[in-house]
Amino acid sequence: MEGTIYSLIPPLVMLVLVLVTRRVLISLGVGILLGAFMLHDFSISATLSEIWTQFYTIFYVDGALNLGNLFLLSFLILLGITTAFMTASGGSRAFGEWAIQRVKTRKGAQTMPAVLGIIIFIDDYFNSLAIGQVARPLTDRYKVSRAKLAYLIDSTSAPITVISPISSWGAYIIGTIGTIIATNELTQFSGLEAFVKMIPMNLYVFAAILLVFLTIYRKFDIGAMKKHEQKAEFEGELVDQTKDVPGDLNNEFKDVHNGRVYHLIVPIIVLIAATVIAMVITGIQGTEGNVTILEIFKNTNVNRSLFAGGLFAALSGFVLYVAQSGEKSSLSKVSLEGSKAMMPAIYILVFAWMIGAIIGELETGKFLAAQFESLNIQASYLPLLVFLVSGGMAFATGTSWGTFGIMLPIAGNIAANTDVSMFLPALAAVLAGSVFGDHCSPISDTSILSSTGAGSNHIDHVMTQLPYALISAAATSVGYVVYGMTSSTLLSLVITLLIVVLVVFAINPKSNYSEVNDSKTA
Repeated sequence: MEGTIYSLIPPLVMLVLVLVTRRVLISLGVGILLGAFMLHDFSISATLSEIWTQFYTIFYVDGALNLGNLFLLSFLILLGITTAFMTASGGSRAFGEWAIQRVKTRKGAQTMPAVLGIIIFIDDYFNSLAIGQVARPLTDRYKVSRAKLAYLIDSTSAPITVISPISSWGAYIIGTIGTIIATNELTQFSGLEAFVKMIPMNLYVFAAILLVFLTIYRKFDIGAMKKHEQKAEFEGELVDQTKDVPGDLNNEFKDVHNGRVYHLIVPIIVLIAATVIAMVITGIQGTEGNVTILEIFKNTNVNRSLFAGGLFAALSGFVLYVAQSGEKSSLSKVSLEGSKAMMPAIYILVFAWMIGAIIGELETGKFLAAQFESLNIQASYLPLLVFLVSGGMAFATGTSWGTFGIMLPIAGNIAANTDVSMFLPALAAVLAGSVFGDHCSPISDTSILSSTGAGSNHIDHVMTQLPYALISAAATSVGYVVYGMTSSTLLSLVITLLIVVLVVFAINPKSNYSEVNDSKTA
């Protein structure tokens, strides 16, 4: 069944179950079980062996510890501990009180994470988790739902990272493009030059970012998001506490009353500084020959750097908490509750890795790619088709990076052999489609970590973000049609953004903000 249409069954069944039951672990488990059965012709013993293999290889592979995964999982635990110390020390409460004196509206509270999402472009994982910790006290004070915060984080983190050459994504993409250029013997541009020229052709990321700010300033709450925002604003229900909520401490301990803003800010600054320094160090260690900024970020060990940043942040939070006077919870209790708060995210991430590996063995991505290659494609509409196929592949597999690896060479080869002028637009469309699919997929690691950073239920985040991703994707599709007709990047981008604006104003002709509810606080 590998590489055939049947390989679509496990991801489709899993996605349907997620939407129907809203129980992500059960749905992922069914997808894992079904995929393993199909891989081994429904042999029970072989299926159980496959599931066990996929589980333990997350932690141990090829006779050695899988350090990349272990570093990331450890980072999540350390982030939970850091957050617990920031909360227990009263830092989160103090920051909320400080920010509320300066940020006067719900609009402003939502603008902060959106702007930070664009400014912090080094890595999407880091972006998703760090911004949530900074913004949550403020958005909670202004009764912004956790699902809304997760959307603001997710829809700025991946879009900005995928168009930034100085980022973990950018470095990987530039290296991949360089290989494709060499393979097809193209001499008119280098990998970096091609990447920079592709930026305005990545229509989806600009549509998604524009929609984030229109949503903030027009109060464009639609679908499930509207329900979450109404519950948060009028009932004070920021998140459904009956569900597993990663990163939520559920008031397991009382914060110290003499907390100060620096009890929150210092660990965050330490987290940022230590992570960036570690990325530079590991990048230099992995670079051979000339050491440049691009080479450093191309060869950096992101997960190890995140672990280092998390360790130093947790230590700083620990020291600040110990130095406080007054009645406090025990260090072991704070650390334990912080670790426990991250368990839902870790469970989901482990299951997502397992089903991703099984889908890879079923060669679902290769099947979709093969169907794409068999199409009789008119060269001018190659970007549109590449965008749609890449979006479907990223949605089904839950990985934008995996989609990059499969679709960039395919799109590049097709363009180079049909119409070389479509080379850069086709590659840009792969990036656009991959981020779109990532935004829609419940097994996307970026979406999982955005939920974690915001303290939102994961399925709530997926369901509330979906309409916004579809609006951006529809506008992007029209933009690529225009590009196929005109070959004008500027016109395509303008049309894409104009459609987003028109959709927002058509659905929501008047802003739903009022002076009363915009300044309402918790």
